[in-house]
Amino acid sequence: MTRAAGQSSVDQNPFLAIILMTVSMLLLPVMDTIAKYLSSDLPTVEITFGRFACQLLICVFLALFTGRIMRLKSKQPVVNYVRGLLLASASLCFFTALKYMSVATAISIFFIEPMVLTVLAALFLKEQVGPRRISAVLVGLLGAVIILRPNLAEIGLVSLLPVCTAFLFSFYLLINRLYPVTDSLLTIQFSAGVSGSLFLGAVLLFGFFSGSEGLEFVPPSASQSALLMLIGLISFAGHGLVVAAFQRGNASLLAPLQYVEIVGATLLGYLVFSDFPDGPTWLGIALIVGSGLYITYRERRLKSAATV
Repeated sequence: MTRAAGQSSVDQNPFLAIILMTVSMLLLPVMDTIAKYLSSDLPTVEITFGRFACQLLICVFLALFTGRIMRLKSKQPVVNYVRGLLLASASLCFFTALKYMSVATAISIFFIEPMVLTVLAALFLKEQVGPRRISAVLVGLLGAVIILRPNLAEIGLVSLLPVCTAFLFSFYLLINRLYPVTDSLLTIQFSAGVSGSLFLGAVLLFGFFSGSEGLEFVPPSASQSALLMLIGLISFAGHGLVVAAFQRGNASLLAPLQYVEIVGATLLGYLVFSDFPDGPTWLGIALIVGSGLYITYRERRLKSAATV
């Protein structure tokens, strides 16, 4: 699970944008599948820390290799570090959820994010939200309830963690609307790596000294360390592909492709863990995806009308 936002002056190429976005949405579930696999032996805080620490190391290596080390300095450091904290918190919630539920189910619940963002934008940005989008939000939330009901009964409140992830990521996108991105992709990734590593490292230190269960540090094996590095690499690459896609294509064109991630998650979940969504879960997924697509359609129509 990772997303990006931002446009640039790169030449528009819708076909290439679609390819980049699709590859990203098929790649990101690999990261989530690895995180779920590692969660059987390593605490999820440690896995999440590994994701951001490895991302940080990749950024530093690339900056040194390309001679851009001085360009890692951010033009808006406080905003970027807040973004990183939100992403780190969202990733921690999501990876913890993956320990107890299937990848496809967790990602499907997370996709209530467009509905949450719609509500938050109305509350904090005073954006006008008409009855159609309100109806779409309610339908999407109904889909989440359908998916959540059996999971709440089986694993308890931990099944709400993808909902927390959606809220945290919605606040991340809200900040992007308030403070448009002005730094390069490498700088943004570096800032997220720094703030995420510091935050999660502090949580691990607290767990070490307090002896809190689930927050302890377990020395990873060589193979586990390699997988943690792979998670950081996929996160970095996936984020970059999404940014590159949005630089070359319109958001209204690319937003529906994010649901390809559910396809990849379902396939990997079945192949690796023999997990496959049941009938009610597919119904919930259909309601969430349909609502998200409709919200995207309405936002595109409203923006088009505003520019006429």
